Amino acid sequence: MFGKAIFRAGSLTWLLAIGAGAFAQADTTSIGGADNNEAYLGEGEGALADDPALADVWTEEDSIARIPAYLAYRDWDTDDIFKRTAIEDTVDLQISRSDHDHYMPVCGRITSPFGPRHGHNHYGTDLKVEVGDPIYCAFPGMVRISRYHKDFGNVVVVRHTNGLETLYGHMSKRLVEVGDVVQAGTELGLGGSTGRSTGSHLHFETRYRGVPIDPLTVFDHETGTLQASNLVLTPENNKRPVASASASTSKAGRKVWKVRSGDTLYGISKRTGVSVSSLRKLNGMGSRSALSVGQRVRYK
Repeated sequence: MFGKAIFRAGSLTWLLAIGAGAFAQADTTSIGGADNNEAYLGEGEGALADDPALADVWTEEDSIARIPAYLAYRDWDTDDIFKRTAIEDTVDLQISRSDHDHYMPVCGRITSPFGPRHGHNHYGTDLKVEVGDPIYCAFPGMVRISRYHKDFGNVVVVRHTNGLETLYGHMSKRLVEVGDVVQAGTELGLGGSTGRSTGSHLHFETRYRGVPIDPLTVFDHETGTLQASNLVLTPENNKRPVASASASTSKAGRKVWKVRSGDTLYGISKRTGVSVSSLRKLNGMGSRSALSVGQRVRYK
């Protein structure tokens, strides 16, 4: 029913509204976030899509038309913060198309980076803010989560039109609700230190189908500018967090592939749609040229 969409912890009123078009001083540590993947799962409060009364109200076509990136997820879960699914094929994820479709949530000093921390994985970056500082939405999309969480405090998760999802945690106040349509630069809440937090900061995450991506891959946290307009995600990313971009676009419009272990020119050709001979010509390679890990191969 409803294209297997999952509408958790919501209300019939909210569902019908979408159909109608409604869419202290910080200490110097300032870190927080979850210690394990279980913290991202909800309490299983049930699915409105199981209610027979909604059968004539919502269809799969409604889901596709009104829910951002519905086809990438096939659900709209307002209970689980993140439930990692899988990247089954290589995805060339377009992050930006213009100068006005992205906005750094807050520019500031990183107090805790993405990656291992105290024996656990930290799936976002912690950014220094003061209590009451405005926290902005990174890209256009729709609010999927807006609630209080024991680890993340006042937390908001937004699903964006390209399938990327962003999380904003530890805020002192939330200014949006589930189902709200937001734009890049929409004020989502105010900085704070709620939940499991040692000082006022923003915990910021970027994910695709639940797979964590280092936010530094997407934004320069000091200047607020994009690091790349495209990210290439592969099934390999299901096994480990994405810590760097595999593809990026320079200011001159050139696209490059960052070589990883096991990459070949033939494989890069298949993933980029550029012939091997064109790749060799673009990069001045001979027929016996070898690739090295970390090398950047231009394909446009």
